[in-house]
Amino acid sequence: MMTAPASTNSRPGKTARNPADGRASARPADPLLPISEVARRSGVAASALRYYESMGLIASSRQGSSRRYYPRSTLRRVAFIIFAQKIGYSLEDIGRQLARLPTDTLPTNQDWRRLSRDWKQHVTQRIEELQRLNMDLDHCIGCGCLSLKHCKLANPDDLVGRGGPGARRWLGAPYPKELKEKLEKAGCA
Repeated sequence: MMTAPASTNSRPGKTARNPADGRASARPADPLLPISEVARRSGVAASALRYYESMGLIASSRQGSSRRYYPRSTLRRVAFIIFAQKIGYSLEDIGRQLARLPTDTLPTNQDWRRLSRDWKQHVTQRIEELQRLNMDLDHCIGCGCLSLKHCKLANPDDLVGRGGPGARRWLGAPYPKELKEKLEKAGCA
């Protein structure tokens, strides 16, 4: 493993600052790792790390050369980014969440718990969305017509389209009352 040059972030005894309020923290500063080491240990390409950095999701420092060095805590931030993407968060959403974590020290368990409070609700919403999609697949492609606008069974006369633009049902909009009654009579709702 390559060692990072001396940095103000890795001096012993230096206290870190909380990005939310700027107050000194009792946590020790985070040692620096070269980009190649972060890429190797995280399993994420160096180009992706540079992209995450360009979006403000992670931060590096350059110590007298063009090489990037990341705090060791970046490994946890990268793992967080990957997992958050897998459950459906956009990089912009992830950026807002990560903005609440310190960047120059290791986050505590309390930091992570505070940050992930809404994840369970988000996962539940995603499950509901996928269940709706699963049920609607029988209606929208089950007959083979592939046209929600003209479908005589699931959306006659484009009744759902009257509710607004976009995939109304997949966005969670209920069936219009008239259509719901027709589907119930046909045994499809």
